[in-house]
Amino acid sequence: MQIGLFAPTCSGGWLITTERTPCEPSFDFIRHLIQRAEFYNFEFALAPVKYKGFGGPSEFWDRSAEPITMMAGVAALTSKIRLFASIATLTIHPAITARMTATLDSIANGRFGLNIVSGWSAPEYTQMGLWPGEAHYKRRYEYTTEYVTVMQELWQKGRSDFSGEFFKLDDCVLGPRPTGPIELVCAGQSDRGIAFCAEYGDYMFIVGKGVNQPASHRETTERLLGASKRTGRKIGALLVMMVIADETDEAAFAKWRHYNETVDRVAIGNLFGSASADTASSDSSVRLLVNEEAVSKPAAPVPEGAVNLNFATLVGSYASVARMLDEVNDVPGTTGAMLIFDDFMEGIENFGTKIQPLMKCRAPILQKGAA
Repeated sequence: MQIGLFAPTCSGGWLITTERTPCEPSFDFIRHLIQRAEFYNFEFALAPVKYKGFGGPSEFWDRSAEPITMMAGVAALTSKIRLFASIATLTIHPAITARMTATLDSIANGRFGLNIVSGWSAPEYTQMGLWPGEAHYKRRYEYTTEYVTVMQELWQKGRSDFSGEFFKLDDCVLGPRPTGPIELVCAGQSDRGIAFCAEYGDYMFIVGKGVNQPASHRETTERLLGASKRTGRKIGALLVMMVIADETDEAAFAKWRHYNETVDRVAIGNLFGSASADTASSDSSVRLLVNEEAVSKPAAPVPEGAVNLNFATLVGSYASVARMLDEVNDVPGTTGAMLIFDDFMEGIENFGTKIQPLMKCRAPILQKGAA
């Protein structure tokens, strides 16, 4: 099973809490984390994209780095780890993205790929006058299909005369072209999102749910495998997971309880408000974070897990987490786990020195790295 880092390029990382380990998206911080990930034989790192956060006392995601330029800098300072940057398709023309990607492919010596973000939070784009309107919720995969088609024509042929509903090109050229295929990562838990990924993606990152439920992604992975059979393409499933570990199970759960007790319900309410506007995708991962009643009534308790976006979470001793990650690997179709840590600096070191050596599924990787 591959191990990846979901890089914390937004302030606050992945914990919506008023008492969190400082996580500011500076270049030095992200560079250090990805270099340490490479040192510990992580196969990839992915940088998300965000243009507007959700406020609250925690100022959750209010400050964010631009992922493509961030990964360009990191690419020049790494040598093995694959790097994915997220592109918000509503912000940059696909021909420009194709050219930037070809340049990054050169910097990274073929280690660069793109995570395709179709756009679900209207305030991110209305602030720049880029939001197409509510119709985008229903048409975003048609838009993104044209976007990816344009890029792939330019990467593969160096020229495109594509003419569609959203993009029209007239002898558009690209050179130099990438040295090899540019891998694409997609997301989306809806049937339409999975179908898009099966048609155009190389990987799909999947959001599991619950605490210490290492097989929670099984149903979604089975749907992806079914869709990939229909398209005849092999798609890798990458499970997003938070790791909260300590010397003992008790110490790790004490951390988890503290994060839930200090949740920033204002930021969660703002996040839910943005996600609920997408009425075309009721089963999307973002809309499953919290229920409306929990954030609309001040006295109502916030559901456990909303504090970290309801991502699948492994809480326990180093040995317990290693065992559960091996169980993740046992779910058919699982290509890798994209890890988040409550404290990234400490977490990545503990993973590399105390968790990964106990994982049976990583033994061949560690043996190869030691050779």
